[in-house]
Amino acid sequence: MPLDTLARSLVHIAIAAGGPVASVYSQGCPTWWKADGSPVTEADLAAERLILQRLAAAFPGIPVVAEESVAAGHRSELGPRFLLVDPLDGTREFIAQRNEFTVNVAMIEDGRPIAGAIYAPLLGQAWFGGTSSYTVPAPPGSEAADLTGARRIGVRAPPDAGLVALVSRSHADPMTEAYLSRLPLAESRPMGSSLKFCRIAEGMADVYPGLGGIREWDIAAGHAILQAAGGTMTAPDGAPLRYGDQTKDYRLPGFLASGGFNLPASDPAVAA
Repeated sequence: MPLDTLARSLVHIAIAAGGPVASVYSQGCPTWWKADGSPVTEADLAAERLILQRLAAAFPGIPVVAEESVAAGHRSELGPRFLLVDPLDGTREFIAQRNEFTVNVAMIEDGRPIAGAIYAPLLGQAWFGGTSSYTVPAPPGSEAADLTGARRIGVRAPPDAGLVALVSRSHADPMTEAYLSRLPLAESRPMGSSLKFCRIAEGMADVYPGLGGIREWDIAAGHAILQAAGGTMTAPDGAPLRYGDQTKDYRLPGFLASGGFNLPASDPAVAA
């Protein structure tokens, strides 16, 4: 299957999952706290149920690693290809009644993301990428989302006036702040969820470092979209990111995302 076709299949599923997310958002819901201290709501669970059903039908036999299933103790036998799912990225944004939360789905092959889809239900916008990256308007829960209006997107060249950095609103950390102080920034903008990858892929910003540790499902879809738009994403030391490490419970040390230009490694000694 061509990678852009694969990405289109993923974005249809992500958009459909936006339906229950938007419904729960409008009604309000209780919040539970998982063992790792992160929040979960009925929206996370309802969206994940729908995504798992759709993925099983669309990609039979391909293992799925989904955030809430992993939290519940489910473990999958991974092959060369598997799917990573974050049914509600930016749960803290969701709970705070801000609209910067997303549904994320990605296909991994041989440890790297080859296609991904991100959907922001309350913004009514989706992004998807395989060989190239695209964005398309889509109302939440569209069962047959019309992708004919999709437009191709790409990163921009670094502005002469300085870089625009995107940072997490809910997960600020001293390491990331110290790293940003080394860059020629014009502006630093807080933003929720995987929207930050999409905005760089669209050419609206330039850099997004996350150095506080992360789970694979948080970034895989954004990684796929960003790289297909001409961007770059590495581990904090500049090495390639590898996905599917069950021995580390799908944890990564962090990442450096940019609009296609090289960033210094997070450790000054490595950068030197």
